[in-house]
Amino acid sequence: MLEVDLLITNIGQLVTVAGGNAPRTGPAQRSLGIVEDAAVAAKGGVVLAAGRRGEIERSVSVGTDGVIDAGGRVVTPGLVDPHTHAVFAGTREAEFAMRVAGSGYEEIAASGGGIRSSVRAVRETTEGELLAGGLATLDRMLAFGTTTAEVKSGYGLSTDSELKLLRAIARAGETHAVGVVPTFLGAHEFPDEWRDDRDGYVDLLVNEMIPRVAGEGMARFCDVFCEEGVFSVEQSRRVLEAGRELGLAPKLHADELHPSGGAQLAAEVGARSADHLVCVSESGIEALAGAGVVAVLLPGTTLSLGGTRFAPARAMIEAGVPVALATDCNPGSSMTESMQIIMALGSMALRMTPEEVLVAATINAACAIGAEDVAGSIEPGKACDLVVWKVDDYRAIPYHYGVNLAGTVVAGGEPYRVTGIDPSPRRPATGGREGGTG
Repeated sequence: MLEVDLLITNIGQLVTVAGGNAPRTGPAQRSLGIVEDAAVAAKGGVVLAAGRRGEIERSVSVGTDGVIDAGGRVVTPGLVDPHTHAVFAGTREAEFAMRVAGSGYEEIAASGGGIRSSVRAVRETTEGELLAGGLATLDRMLAFGTTTAEVKSGYGLSTDSELKLLRAIARAGETHAVGVVPTFLGAHEFPDEWRDDRDGYVDLLVNEMIPRVAGEGMARFCDVFCEEGVFSVEQSRRVLEAGRELGLAPKLHADELHPSGGAQLAAEVGARSADHLVCVSESGIEALAGAGVVAVLLPGTTLSLGGTRFAPARAMIEAGVPVALATDCNPGSSMTESMQIIMALGSMALRMTPEEVLVAATINAACAIGAEDVAGSIEPGKACDLVVWKVDDYRAIPYHYGVNLAGTVVAGGEPYRVTGIDPSPRRPATGGREGGTG
């Protein structure tokens, strides 16, 4: 008998997404590895076995306080959010009001709002206050089923303030149940003091900020907002190459507002991911597919900004680009911690199937942030990160939107009950009217 300290049993549908740690592309992005009448056993926060309930229960020994009865419901890997700005200062409701009244993203930024507004707030906020706010944001992410998240800096835009943000991000990762992957995004915007000397700010990034970040081990990735009016392709290339030389793997905000060549640059520098991609060109899609770059799509940002053009997920999947989904949780353009609403948008706005959405929110998202060895699927050797959902069919997760469907979230083998789960067996609904079009 295998001694374990956690057994999740009586699982109606176990969505393992098991079968290798490479990002899934094309038809493989619909492969979920479903096991019915299943169980998962773990010890020390690591999955030891996952499969048919009878086989697992016969092979393990566990105390009664280590058993979670899933009540015949769905269990999936913990969700992975591969693009967030979860540690920030202040909120931007005023800009939201401007936006819904007709002001555009670029107009708000030109008036001193946007990213630079958050920069001013961060510079005036202590590291401890940033940490407290970040922990509260991670609490909400966990409640919606996220167990791993990438968190970017980018609201400091000076050496001291960027390092302050990264220290707060690191401390959040050390103390919170959600696994945190830190990314340096000093090239998020040009701060006010460098607006008239943009190449000078790039010099600062390359010669001072990146060496400090890399030297202190503060981040795994170096990101840049490659876009018209922000960092040019040439400036972005310089920043990313400087980061790569010092061990920071490249990532890009690419082709969000214009087809600026960000996708092609991501392929050229071997980026782990290219994110946004609302305006990516056909040649950009071909470049991403050829280089195996993960496309991280952020439909919540398009929705929040009042856009009607969403990233062409179907064209990317059909071209062989691995697609992931993320919240872009940030105070300006996507104020949400819920990967569930993003999964719903993945189906409703991006026309992704429920299977593609689940892969995009688990293993492909993990690959986008270099966490595929520990997260993104339920299989032996990986962290015991999973969600017991309050649904009987995995397709209900993107279908039933606007509510929290997570019942119990397990992160690193520790269960966190969100709203409780109904332990009664599945049963047909009764008392409703037949017919109708709802």
